[in-house]
Amino acid sequence: MNAPTALIAEDEPLLAAALKAELARAWPELQIVASVGDGASAVEQALALKPDALFFDIRMPGMSGLDAAAELADAWDEAAGPFPALAFVTAYDQYAVQAFETQAVDYVLKPVQPGRLEKTVQKMRLALASQAREATETIANDASGLNATADQLRHLLAALQPGAAPALQGYLRQLQVSPAGAGAGTIRMVPVGDVLFLQAADKYVRVVTSAGEHLVRTPLKDLLPQLDPQQFWQIHRGTVVRADATDTVQRDDAGKLHLTLRGCPDQLAVSRLYAHLFKAL
Repeated sequence: MNAPTALIAEDEPLLAAALKAELARAWPELQIVASVGDGASAVEQALALKPDALFFDIRMPGMSGLDAAAELADAWDEAAGPFPALAFVTAYDQYAVQAFETQAVDYVLKPVQPGRLEKTVQKMRLALASQAREATETIANDASGLNATADQLRHLLAALQPGAAPALQGYLRQLQVSPAGAGAGTIRMVPVGDVLFLQAADKYVRVVTSAGEHLVRTPLKDLLPQLDPQQFWQIHRGTVVRADATDTVQRDDAGKLHLTLRGCPDQLAVSRLYAHLFKAL
């Protein structure tokens, strides 16, 4: 039997080295195949190396550890094997720890304590042993496990997202936008009922209506809590659609969902984390 492998994503080199040293004591046979310092590299290396276990820091430059895990779960090919055992390394407060425990997602608090890490290692070993026993069963079982991980990550992202409650005055009725191609001083008010979808794009958010495209500087993660969740559905880490504008949802040969909206030629990808919105498929 091959030795288990792991990937560490931690942007502080000293903490990454400390975690490696503690893992060498708690899990001697574990081979660290890569150590990266940002979320995007974590996703890239995990897809390339297919490690058995992942240790992701929550707060990293650019993409957070949570977002990286969500993106990895969406991109993971079940045919290549089961999704890695996952643990987050966090300095979050007790509220966040409760969110991890509620979703049965394992975590290690900074600074890493040997006793807590040993418990995490024990859980990961059991998870890998269970995967090995089920290796001869159907791909559907792998997909079921991956979908369960996606559900955990979706709930965790929602629980830890700041500003989850709407403002006292209620949800937004209009968006203050800059029309694409217009001068820097031009502002337009767009009723949210005219919006087909919003999509993160670099430092802006695209606001697409049937009449055209606009830009706002407010990050999508800050806009989302201000939008009525009954009216606007997040379908991807960077995409939110107006639900009643949905025209078609189709599954391609690779099992990925894609959505089209009335009055819009764009085909939008639906992340595995949000596929539950379209259960009939």
